[in-house]
Amino acid sequence: MGLVLLFNGGFMLIAALVSLLYNDGVTLDILLAGLTAFLIGGTLMFVTKTHKKELKKREGYIVVTFGWLLLAFSGTLPYLFTQTIPCFTDAFFETMSGYTTTGASILNDIEILPKGILFWRSMTHWIGGMGIIVLAVAILPLLGIGGMQLFAAEAPGPSADKLHPRITDTAKRLWLIYFGYTVAETILLKLAGMTFFDAMNHSMATLSTGGFSTKNTSVAFWNDTPSIQYIITFFMFLAGTNFVLSYFAFKGRVQKVIKDEEFKFYTIFTILFSIMCALMVFCKADVPVSDYHPQVLGGFESSFRHAIFQVVSVVTTTGFVTADFSSWTPFLSVFFFGLMFVGGSAGSTSGGVKVVRHLVMIKNGLLEFKRTLHPNAVIPVRYNSKAVSKEIVFNVLAFFILFMLLFIIGALGLGVLGLDFETAIGGAVSSLGNVGPAFGSLNPLANFGHLPALAKWWCAFLMLLGRLELFTVLIVFTPFFWRNR
Repeated sequence: MGLVLLFNGGFMLIAALVSLLYNDGVTLDILLAGLTAFLIGGTLMFVTKTHKKELKKREGYIVVTFGWLLLAFSGTLPYLFTQTIPCFTDAFFETMSGYTTTGASILNDIEILPKGILFWRSMTHWIGGMGIIVLAVAILPLLGIGGMQLFAAEAPGPSADKLHPRITDTAKRLWLIYFGYTVAETILLKLAGMTFFDAMNHSMATLSTGGFSTKNTSVAFWNDTPSIQYIITFFMFLAGTNFVLSYFAFKGRVQKVIKDEEFKFYTIFTILFSIMCALMVFCKADVPVSDYHPQVLGGFESSFRHAIFQVVSVVTTTGFVTADFSSWTPFLSVFFFGLMFVGGSAGSTSGGVKVVRHLVMIKNGLLEFKRTLHPNAVIPVRYNSKAVSKEIVFNVLAFFILFMLLFIIGALGLGVLGLDFETAIGGAVSSLGNVGPAFGSLNPLANFGHLPALAKWWCAFLMLLGRLELFTVLIVFTPFFWRNR
């Protein structure tokens, strides 16, 4: 926990350096926030330095869950110290939305914020995208602590692929790929016409599938520059794929990428959904970007660009917007609502249910017909030509049931707090799936700033559940988790 705070403080110092370079007037405040995090983290490490350094699965879940909470609480310091978000509830919501890569915001005017704070806001995305816990996994062995339990708790999805037998080397390779993609997108966006500052911030938000922008109208600000939107679309798609496949591709094992079932379905469905959406948008001429900036589509290219951008943005749970997709047609509103339950690939930075879980559930459902006709036959679910164990199938089914149950409970909670039906269900799925934009009064052109304080805390809790894939957080609330063995 102390190590997590030291990392967080270090990133705050980077934000202070950016603030100094742009001379935005809040350098000292961000510096003090970073030093505060450093002091608390260093104190925690010093006090516990003689404790037994044994980390088992139970401790792994505790460190990840409470580590993320600690991240969120400490991450509010730059906002509070600079008074850019003086209300603690709002600062916590913005920070939790950042670390969980949800991208929902309470800010009405983003462009007036100091550059250092804008950078810190994007940095929370970038830290949370791959998971600061995974970064810590590469350092923990230096302290004599094994990191396998942390990695399992941080990435509890059904995929068990590893890049290297040693978990610390796996973490290092993941971060290297993540960092490389961020640098590549920054360069391309700069060449396409963005300022270096905007390019850097949008790259961090894209690769983390976060969605915080430096502009009030998000990526719609560059609707007159198609190349920028195509670049962001490509990297959103890349961020939604399994990072293990990126490693295989760089090693020349392209066949392993092509044959991966999840990648094939993820790619095919993204293309089909985009084409279908583009055709419907093309038939509807007026696509509002904001109340003050109406965008009139001039042809199929523009329709396709908006359609593929929004489909990829929602499927990967990035949350960038180029237009208000909730106002296109009633059918497309329902369509995008459904996409919020899809999610990207396992092993990616996206949220949601994940494509591989949908595949396992669909395959298991189809096999139930065969099992009904042949009750004595042993017919396993197969994924990538390998039999999937019953334990994983049960885990996937349990996850989906739990996800849907929490979605209903989340919507009921928001309804109790006074939100209308459309806003309540949109806010619940957006928070739990880490999507960002929703429906009703939380549509892509609005924000979460008008919600009651309790609703903001409730949404922040749903964001944490979704980011750590439910079980990691919920298991801490079970009585048997705390019983002595």
